Amino acid sequence: MGHQKDHFPVLSMQAFSQGKPPDRGILFHELHGERLIETPHKHDFFIAMLFEQGRGSHTIDFVEHSLAARQLHLLFPEQVHEWDMKKQTACHQLMIGRAPFEYFLPSLRFSAASYQRHPVISLDRPTFQTLLLEFQQVQLLLEAKEVFWPLVNARCATIGLLISQAAEYLFKSDAVTHPVLSRFISLIDQHFKAQRSVAFYAGEINITPNYLNMLCNKHLRVSASSLLQERVVLEAKRLLKASGMTVKEIVFELGFYDHANFSKFFKAHTGMTPSEFKELK
Repeated sequence: MGHQKDHFPVLSMQAFSQGKPPDRGILFHELHGERLIETPHKHDFFIAMLFEQGRGSHTIDFVEHSLAARQLHLLFPEQVHEWDMKKQTACHQLMIGRAPFEYFLPSLRFSAASYQRHPVISLDRPTFQTLLLEFQQVQLLLEAKEVFWPLVNARCATIGLLISQAAEYLFKSDAVTHPVLSRFISLIDQHFKAQRSVAFYAGEINITPNYLNMLCNKHLRVSASSLLQERVVLEAKRLLKASGMTVKEIVFELGFYDHANFSKFFKAHTGMTPSEFKELK
């Protein structure tokens, strides 16, 4: 697959490393008080945010989440977000770049799609305290004169396992943990701009379209084609809000025949025309 141009404002770890190169791709920040991101954007790295106190909102892929105490927010590379944090907010933020993220990922025991469907996890007090201790240990390790990276990686892996443990109750009924559906969603992410046929994805997984559709209906209560369409709608929303592209450019980017075809599709799924959504505040 060729390299695709990215149409979103993308922040790299360099933007957060206070002038120093982000050594080994792991950073830690504490956020206190009011912070406002008005322009939706995305990052090329993974972020885990542990909220000690929270007031305001955090919008991830156009779903708004209210901030509260003892919350864990997960933001994967490619997801678009913005937030409006009020002054009572206190957050510990762990940033993991692409290379160490590959090391970290196996400790997230469920599919990335599952976490992306549940990006905000409310924690009980003991789980929060355990995670907070691990976050603080990573912070201490990163502040050392000579950073012992194997231990940093091990602490991050522990954080991943604790996140998985905390998320398990959310995911028990989430069939994206089903290996076939997890694979299907992963393939959609790779090919949705060029491939809109359920038969293509079924062929890639070596099952029949009918069986794939049956699995989607049984476990997710939506059809396979609906999942595909949801992904196209999400990308359209991301491009309309965060890319600076014109509607005409987005029509071409997403593989629609013409403006009318795209507008009809978008309005059917959102109740708004693309232009109305783009202007929405």
